Amino acid sequence: MPKKQIVHFNISKKKPKIAYFILVHHFPGQFKRLFKAIYHPESHYLIQIDQEVDINIEKGVKTFLEDYSSVYLLKSENVERGGYSMVQSQINGMKYLLNRCLKWDFFINLSDQDFPLKSQDFIFDFLSRNKEKNFIKIANQIKKKFDTLNRVENHFHEIGIGFSGIPYKRSFMKNVTWYVGGQWMILTRACCEFICHSPEVKKFEDFYRKILIADKSFFQTALMNTSFKETIINDDKRAVVRIVDGDIKLKPKTLTRADIDFLIQGDNLFARKFDERVDESILNILEEALDTDQITNNSNSIDFNLISTLTIDAKKSDLLDLETIINPSIQLPKPLLNGSK
Repeated sequence: MPKKQIVHFNISKKKPKIAYFILVHHFPGQFKRLFKAIYHPESHYLIQIDQEVDINIEKGVKTFLEDYSSVYLLKSENVERGGYSMVQSQINGMKYLLNRCLKWDFFINLSDQDFPLKSQDFIFDFLSRNKEKNFIKIANQIKKKFDTLNRVENHFHEIGIGFSGIPYKRSFMKNVTWYVGGQWMILTRACCEFICHSPEVKKFEDFYRKILIADKSFFQTALMNTSFKETIINDDKRAVVRIVDGDIKLKPKTLTRADIDFLIQGDNLFARKFDERVDESILNILEEALDTDQITNNSNSIDFNLISTLTIDAKKSDLLDLETIINPSIQLPKPLLNGSK
């Protein structure tokens, strides 16, 4: 069992308030570790448990959450990976948090396979310096991901257990630049209100309901083709390593102890994905790093008014997507090299 985490809260009226939206799939133990690592009494936490999760796991998660304040449960839905239902789940989370009249400034979505790389005080400070910025991975679909345009051109029907097998072509929306990216984001409250209520976004909702992999393109296209374009930073603040796997072009690598140098460098706030069945020690190391505040802080020199760029090595790699930023590796602080807990 990992050592109990020592948490120090620095309460301040000036710090921005965060609303976390966490999806729980099949890793309840990891969810509990994630939740403890990001819990702060001034933040809000909306949890959605996957409808396919075993009833005993669901009960265990709910029992665990009873000891914490500012925690809310969103009704479980049938969410199809790659379908619009994943987009709808995020929008439902935003609407729930907005409709409860809670005081929060930023929306951050996570899953039970994520873990923070920075303390909550560090994240508060980062957000306070970027109050009107929205962080999400973006790539021009025609220029960078032309081979994925069939997702937009073809009409797919989500049927609850997958997608209809015979897609049919349809016309592109006019005067729209198509974008893709990832499903992870840090959005301002104003941006969430815009997504949930603006007529500018509504037309994209209607179109994307029948698109494959909508969860990795809807928010990018909707925001980059509307009045919020200038607030978008091409960076989701997540450390992810993507690898080739069979006929899947790229997929997130399950992170292990061998990836620790990559995880503790740079300015990423979170990392994914983890699987304690594969390597639990990496989570132990990160927990200890948060406890002792030994994760390197390189963000003070970052100008987030500039679009993120790639290093030369990253551009040459065939295993990385075009938006992944890999910085030169740094050495792990010696106290963390003495083994896991």
